[in-house]
Amino acid sequence: MSETTITRHDSSHGGEYRAAVEGSTAIGRLTYQRRGNVLTADHTLVPPEIGGKGVAARLVEALVAGARADGETIVPQCSYVEAAFRRHPEWSDLRE
Repeated sequence: MSETTITRHDSSHGGEYRAAVEGSTAIGRLTYQRRGNVLTADHTLVPPEIGGKGVAARLVEALVAGARADGETIVPQCSYVEAAFRRHPEWSDLRE
């Protein structure tokens, strides 16, 4: 399995997590809007070239880990993030 590197790109109004998969130039993204310590996860996009490798799940896991570490909460507006929250009840403390 190819290595996936996740990075966070943050600003005062929002940002995104980016996933780079070894051997591909395609980038997966999970974007969010910020209001104080509340992150509204609004889009998850994984190009077909890197699909089927668990990239979207890794992006959501990074979002959750980052929010937990930084004392933030998440509004799962994106349908993929919403579904991930349903699959992981242990994340409920982060849900806004």
